[in-house]
Amino acid sequence: MTIADAPLDPDVPPERRLRDRQARRITAALFVSQSLGSAGSIAAATVAAIVGVELSGITSLAGLPQALSQVGVAIGALLWSRWSDRIGRRGALSAALLTGAVGAAVSLVGVAIGSFPLVLVALFFTGSGSAGIQLGRFVAAEVNPRARRGRAIATVVVGGTVGSVLGPLLVGPTGAFAASLGWSEIAGPYLATGVGYLLTAVLLFVSLRPEPKEIGHAIAEEERGAVAHAPARTVKQLLRDPAVRTAVACVVTAHMVMVGLMQMTSLHMHTHDHALTSISIVFSSHTFGMFAFSVVSGWLTDRWGRRPVLGTGAVMLVVSCLMAPLSPEILPLAVALFLLGLGWNLSYVAGSALLADALTPAEKGAMQGVNDLMVGGAGALATFGGGLIMAASGYAAMGIIGAILSAPLLLVVARLPRARPVPAA
Repeated sequence: MTIADAPLDPDVPPERRLRDRQARRITAALFVSQSLGSAGSIAAATVAAIVGVELSGITSLAGLPQALSQVGVAIGALLWSRWSDRIGRRGALSAALLTGAVGAAVSLVGVAIGSFPLVLVALFFTGSGSAGIQLGRFVAAEVNPRARRGRAIATVVVGGTVGSVLGPLLVGPTGAFAASLGWSEIAGPYLATGVGYLLTAVLLFVSLRPEPKEIGHAIAEEERGAVAHAPARTVKQLLRDPAVRTAVACVVTAHMVMVGLMQMTSLHMHTHDHALTSISIVFSSHTFGMFAFSVVSGWLTDRWGRRPVLGTGAVMLVVSCLMAPLSPEILPLAVALFLLGLGWNLSYVAGSALLADALTPAEKGAMQGVNDLMVGGAGALATFGGGLIMAASGYAAMGIIGAILSAPLLLVVARLPRARPVPAA
């Protein structure tokens, strides 16, 4: 059962019932925004490594386009999260997605005319759209109480299931459309990105009412009392908090490992003469694992607690990284990439919930922005470094390095103190 389906208790005060209805509506809008936005992002990500090789002519630069996009995600997340404290969540997320739509349009032109520098600059701004989509999970967490927070985040993330199926499927038709205009077929997916971001911006501007930050303050006062009004801790102080430190380590590492291996899989298959359709099938399997089981991961996060789910996610990351290089055939790669996506999902949902639990309203904008800045930076490092590793040592080295990076998360999670029981919603 998703957060949108949660029944209301008739005994709660009228103002809380109103807030619950508003939370369900806002969370539903964020679910749809995740569907539209992730479809566009995934369509572009499917061909990013191929764009890097074909426009630069250098295999080691395969990861550079997506790396620039991830840098845009990182800086955009920090910028828009801080601006959300000033202009509100609604205005900041809408502006982020409009910026991403403009970047996608320029990316399409750059690929069509074969200008690699123009594509790189445009993809930096395209990353702003992805940042806006990712920050949506924190808005869902903000408008829901702690006992439903994991499911609220999962409801937004599960919207990516639509994108995980639709995004790769858009690669072929949009590529054919671009080819019919005399452009390279790999320009086509950027059209899907721009349209997806534009529609998402309009949806969020219309739907995020009342301002989510106001609902978040009311919930924080009920759950944390005087602590909700305490002065904000600095980022350095927050990173000394075991819960904050564990959440950031799990989300950042899982994203770095997932992005690095995912991006290089398309190039790995391309060098083994797989068609774009076959590459899209493997990407669909991967993104299905990333998003489709979010309802389950959210329920487990609220039911079991954050720590067991984070540990399970770390195990899946290690297993998938070791499996992926074993065979270049479609089925084994699809299974390995599915597990990679599922491990990321468990880490992402539980880690985001753990981080939201640990922050006061005054700390959310800064720390959540820093978290996603690190996530984007890790993704950029993974994609650019992945191209270098692929050129020097091949795909097997990518899997081994991913497993080595993921394994220490088991120790990090094991050292997290047990949380106090979560009150019923």
